[in-house]
Amino acid sequence: MASDISEASLITAIPAEAIRTYRAVQATAPGRLELVDKPVREPGLGEVRIRVEACGVCHSDSLTVEGVYPIDFPRVPGHEAVGRIEAIGLGVRGWETGQRVGVGFLAGHCGYCRLCREGNLAYCENHTFTGLHHDGGYAESMITPASGLVSVPDELDSADAAPLLCAGLTTFSALRNASALAGDLVAVVGIGGLGHLAVQYARHMGFEVAAIARGPDKAELAARLGAHHYIDSEAQDPVAELQKLGGAMTILITTSGGNAGATFKGLRPRGTTIVLGVGAQPTQVQDTDLIFGNRHLEGATTGDFATGDATLRFSVLTGVASVNETYPLERAAEAYARMMSGKARFRVVLAMD
Repeated sequence: MASDISEASLITAIPAEAIRTYRAVQATAPGRLELVDKPVREPGLGEVRIRVEACGVCHSDSLTVEGVYPIDFPRVPGHEAVGRIEAIGLGVRGWETGQRVGVGFLAGHCGYCRLCREGNLAYCENHTFTGLHHDGGYAESMITPASGLVSVPDELDSADAAPLLCAGLTTFSALRNASALAGDLVAVVGIGGLGHLAVQYARHMGFEVAAIARGPDKAELAARLGAHHYIDSEAQDPVAELQKLGGAMTILITTSGGNAGATFKGLRPRGTTIVLGVGAQPTQVQDTDLIFGNRHLEGATTGDFATGDATLRFSVLTGVASVNETYPLERAAEAYARMMSGKARFRVVLAMD
């Protein structure tokens, strides 16, 4: 016999004390963040639910908060989340409840597209993005595909680990896959949220490191991070200074705004400039600088999930650490504004109770 009980009546019949909720900060319209209570749900096929302990605030969160990326509001931002698995959905293998995990920008891969079959998981044609296609880590709880999980070592504090899932992974992956060999000169342009990690990784990978930034005041910082050389781009010609050192095998551009051209001729023959920073200005280099030196220009996105594991392990082994400003979840809007203002030094992290 057909039932005349509606779905709505079933929901309202559940005792109020049985409905579990968690706090989250969600974007409700472009530029507007709001603290809300959301109902806890169970993970679906191939998913896990994470009790979030910390989540980094990244410039890329503006894709969600400002509505730059076409999303359905409301949406919880955040793609640098660290916590523990508290529930596992059907079909998930290799992960256990209570395990420490992280979630980066890439939420998981399909496993069957052409690029996945070639092993290029970071470029999966069917990727979903954390905080864009589904709710992210500005919350006490989140559900995410298990295929995108990164294992977090016990030696790393959650707030320290969070930025390494995006800024750390991006710079580590680019340097790890660069053509430079131990002892080669590697230059890092910018000593900000990405650059301060890139300098540390480059030093511990065995490169001779030159840090390039504006102003003499950053020289001491560059040395503390591990740079062998500091080039003040306001007082010195970076190209001339790099060539005095023999030319860079790799130049990592961690700033935004098409800055690759200003240092491109500082590469040695067959050297490569890798652009990581995204800005509104186009990247421009002269054809002659490409051809008469056989120099290369390329971009790099965040790394795959195995590289995420390696990033965190390498950070533990070498002591590479992000410099963070920490805020409680209820101050997420303030934390986001701080990061976007460019005044944060160097990363901003939300820490849950």
